[in-house]
Amino acid sequence: MDEPTIEAAQRGDRAAQATLIRGLQDVWYRFSLNQLRDPDLAADAAQETAVRFLRDLSKFRGGSSIKTWSLGISVNVAREFRRRRSWASDTAAENESDRSPLPPDMAEASEQTDRLREQLARLPERQRESLTLRFFENLSIDETARAMNVAPGTIKATIHQALKSLKLKIGGESA
Repeated sequence: MDEPTIEAAQRGDRAAQATLIRGLQDVWYRFSLNQLRDPDLAADAAQETAVRFLRDLSKFRGGSSIKTWSLGISVNVAREFRRRRSWASDTAAENESDRSPLPPDMAEASEQTDRLREQLARLPERQRESLTLRFFENLSIDETARAMNVAPGTIKATIHQALKSLKLKIGGESA
């Protein structure tokens, strides 16, 4: 997303705004899905992020990338959606009946992925958000810090603690 498109979108150019939203909507959806674990809720969160993105676009000053700045909005939206919905009990209840049988090696990888996602969902909110932004959205430490509105050192410590916790939880399950 180039600077002229961003500037045009800030001036109210609907085509430029649509270009930005098309370029960012998958990022918002992936982040929301990872945080909320519900495709319908994630779609709603991504849509709400788009509304707020357009509403606040004039406030973007270029101190970070538009992706990082918009993920900050997405972080706040996901937090609000989580507060509105008690989803902790739903983390283990996925639609097992919708899954197709997998070959043994793929089934084992799928089980490992499911265990990782389950443990990720059990992490405290900030740890889960920082891991998602850093590793699933490939943001740098500085970009993750800007998206979460905290210091880079805080992100480093949060990620370190989250990875340590995941290692203990996942390692403890297989022992």
